[in-house]
Amino acid sequence: MPLSTEKKTGIVSQFRRAAGDTGSPEVQIALLSERITGLGQHFSAHAGDHSSRRGLVKLVNQRRKLLDYLKASKPQKYQEVVERLGLRR
Repeated sequence: MPLSTEKKTGIVSQFRRAAGDTGSPEVQIALLSERITGLGQHFSAHAGDHSSRRGLVKLVNQRRKLLDYLKASKPQKYQEVVERLGLRR
């Protein structure tokens, strides 16, 4: 389930580092978190959708890798992002 343009723009504007930033780890983590949340709601209605569950696992792993990178490179930003998104880490 793709994110709408307005929602994506709002997330990018909240987590970006500079005016034209769209690819920083903070932005990517926030966008992945929003997609993961949307898929979680999808599975409450469609419990047998195993192919989408595989995609969910891939998204979670990608977010975990980005969080690990951010924690190693900028621990303060890592803490800020985890608190703002409400992640259990």
